[in-house]
Amino acid sequence: MHDSKKDFEKLLRHCIEIGASDLHLSARTCPMVRIHGLLKALTAAGISPDLDQTVEAIMNPRQRKVFEQEQTLDLAYALPSGERFRVHIYRERGEAAVAVRKLESRFRTFEELSLPPQLKELSDLRDGLVLITGPTGSGKTTTLAAQINRINMTRSCHIVTVEDPVEYLHQNIKSLIRQRELYTDVPSFAQAVRASLREDPDVILIGEMRDLETTRAAITAAETGHLVFSTLHTGDTVGALDRMIGLFPGWEQESARHQISMVLRAVAAQRLLPGRNGNGLLPAVEILRVTPAVANLIRTGRPQQIYSTIETGVSQGMQTLEQSLAGLIRKGLISPEDARSIARDWRTVEAHLRRGEQALEPRGGR
Repeated sequence: MHDSKKDFEKLLRHCIEIGASDLHLSARTCPMVRIHGLLKALTAAGISPDLDQTVEAIMNPRQRKVFEQEQTLDLAYALPSGERFRVHIYRERGEAAVAVRKLESRFRTFEELSLPPQLKELSDLRDGLVLITGPTGSGKTTTLAAQINRINMTRSCHIVTVEDPVEYLHQNIKSLIRQRELYTDVPSFAQAVRASLREDPDVILIGEMRDLETTRAAITAAETGHLVFSTLHTGDTVGALDRMIGLFPGWEQESARHQISMVLRAVAAQRLLPGRNGNGLLPAVEILRVTPAVANLIRTGRPQQIYSTIETGVSQGMQTLEQSLAGLIRKGLISPEDARSIARDWRTVEAHLRRGEQALEPRGGR
């Protein structure tokens, strides 16, 4: 056990040295790492751990029991030197496999993360539900950590987080922060959120709204005057609304739309793209703010009409994915080819680019 754990930590340190953001381990292949968004084989000798022994060594007894039952598990792992990692353990053709992501050692600002400035305003809200959505690996957790850190730096609040696992460790600055981990401190997201309402919170962070009971608990917390942050695995803002409402049984969906229209404050959908000139990964972000007009569209079941509201809502802090992509291309931060790969409608991106170019042309007489 001890040697296997040491081999695993040696491999993690090697990933830090080469600047890898992710590490993938399985029984049948050599280790794979992701550097600047690209997967590469890691062929260095002597750094491939025994996976069965490694998995056994890095889990505590309760986590082993959960893994035996669920065949999948998330946990946080720290090297003796302090670097932290999120470890996802799962089964692949009957054998253990591991996906590891390096966590930031410090909180980066919205500017450092290249996030739109209007996202920063969400941490100034006093109540309601805010969702950060996107596929796996799109930076949702990092954006949420930036929101919580900004609240901690600027406001006197009681912040309760429920995470799977705890990835970013917050220190009390102006706020009191209590971080609870799934399967270590609490049995489920839903139970933890319901319990948190008796803990005098101002802000509640839910790692993921992955089922109906957690969604119900999040809505209840927002209805009772708390500011609630959470994530969903959806590709865009309107998809997040459809996903939330779809969790409810058909006979409840009308009342669910009404509840969501009352408590939802904003949805931000993120995608990461490789930056030009080796600038790492940059976020393209679609932002929906729930104005009275948007709330009415949610309540009356007309989600598809929300896209046009987002496009015309720039003055209210909104932007579509296409507007975000056009802005990144115009600044020379990403390539048109990479932008095209995730755009819903490339012609709309081109139209925004043409309008932007015209806006930048000097005005004057002939």
